[in-house]
Amino acid sequence: MDMIGNPHETHVQDTTIAWGEMGDGPPLVLLHGLFDSHRTWRRVAPLLAPNYRVLMVDLPGNGYSGRPSASYTLDWNADIVSDWMAAIGVDKAHVCGHSYGGGVAQWMLLKHRERTDRLALVSAGGLGRGVALGMRLAAFPFFGPKITPHALRYVMPRILKYISGTFGNMEPVEQERFIEMSRIPGTEMAFQRTLAGVINVFGQYMQTSQRSEEIADMPPVALFWGEKDPIIPIRHGREMAKRSGNIALTTYTKCGHYPHLDAPDAFATDLLAFLSDPNALPARMGSKATT
Repeated sequence: MDMIGNPHETHVQDTTIAWGEMGDGPPLVLLHGLFDSHRTWRRVAPLLAPNYRVLMVDLPGNGYSGRPSASYTLDWNADIVSDWMAAIGVDKAHVCGHSYGGGVAQWMLLKHRERTDRLALVSAGGLGRGVALGMRLAAFPFFGPKITPHALRYVMPRILKYISGTFGNMEPVEQERFIEMSRIPGTEMAFQRTLAGVINVFGQYMQTSQRSEEIADMPPVALFWGEKDPIIPIRHGREMAKRSGNIALTTYTKCGHYPHLDAPDAFATDLLAFLSDPNALPARMGSKATT
């Protein structure tokens, strides 16, 4: 395994969870997005490690973790992350989730509130219906499951090479790693089930913000978003910050869906400021999600 930091494997719920670790201090769990891996944090983790014990997990079906035959729902992934934390002896941590990982992080508040200290959401899913057309087409009944495996195997490598800016300007060596991990048996199955668990042809139908009233004790929450995000509209972040209390939105003018890759220094500085802010207050989340 070519992991960032010290590589580890932990057995959770009949599957193997791979994760990298670096740094020392309070634990900070980083959750990657759909069809990605812990390596999405490669430019940021070294900047966070002087202050935190950075724990970068490969969610099941991704990276170097196992590909079990499971539901791959938000509920299931939240349980996996909680059980993984318990298995490695981390009772509570700051949690930072990108895209789908942001959805998992929100779902952990619903199911395992005791695990999260502060919550950082980066271009997060679950805050509104809007999402890129390609994601909605991949979730189209019958058509999506037939076409998506071919698109992931043959089209994605070309997108990474010729439209790399969409994915944080992935380095050539990272493109090779990405393609290698995406061809591990079971990856396409995991992608399709994960996608179906949150997106349909009309967009994101799983919007965790609609259930925020179920969380009695909200932690401090901060949003981070690229203003040129082509995957999940920045208006989701703006509407959440507008209708909620004590939630700040930090935006990055020239960044897309991956501000932690496009502007790692600025992002790390802003995330560290949020995590260490002694005046951070518990969030008050509104329930009316955007379209």
